[in-house]
Amino acid sequence: MPPRLVRVFRPPEDCTMCRGLHTVERVDKLSPAAFQDRYTYTGRPVVVTDAMRNWTAQQVFNFRFLKRLYQQLPPQNQEAQDCQLVVTNSDFSSLGEVFNSSQAQKLQPWHIGWRNCDERAAAILRQHYGRPYFLPPSGENTKLEWIYLGSPGYRETMHIDVVEQPSWQAQLRGSKRWFLHPPPECYYQCESLEVTVEPGEIIVVDTARWYHETAVVSDELSITVGAQFDFT
Repeated sequence: MPPRLVRVFRPPEDCTMCRGLHTVERVDKLSPAAFQDRYTYTGRPVVVTDAMRNWTAQQVFNFRFLKRLYQQLPPQNQEAQDCQLVVTNSDFSSLGEVFNSSQAQKLQPWHIGWRNCDERAAAILRQHYGRPYFLPPSGENTKLEWIYLGSPGYRETMHIDVVEQPSWQAQLRGSKRWFLHPPPECYYQCESLEVTVEPGEIIVVDTARWYHETAVVSDELSITVGAQFDFT
């Protein structure tokens, strides 16, 4: 069904996912077993503060690096049909327009996201980050791996994603504020939550259950990478 109808006819949520929550917990040294028990199966969001162990993406990833990598790709792969480009509140219609525009970093506000669909690019990007240590070895779904760029001052409108699994999102550069809202059937049982994810931190949230907004609250470009993961 179309995404709009999926939202309308989705089954009601069990409000235990949010009942009693007043803040998004921030944790470190999180074992895969504790992650599954406390967060994955409960649907409760969490920020892991030490989740980029041995990653170099924070030092390497910036607008220039991504632009150079993208422009090295053959033309037939740059606009591949399975590379879904998410464009919000901007005039960009393709990833090529973003990286070929000398004014891209100066325009505000804008936000884009794209999936790694070129195997060579994915291999290069993966040299600088990997599976978060708290995920079970078989838990990551790399086929749904995304990169997001957002300019300072950008704020996304409230929405819910039509996806099948929860996801993690690693904040490589910039700071992003998340506004999480319970589903309508839980409004009188649960509170809305807010948390700022700083560079070096990973937020895990089921965006198919939590209505959410995000805002870039830093003075620099926000760069994040993330993926869905299986929890069965």
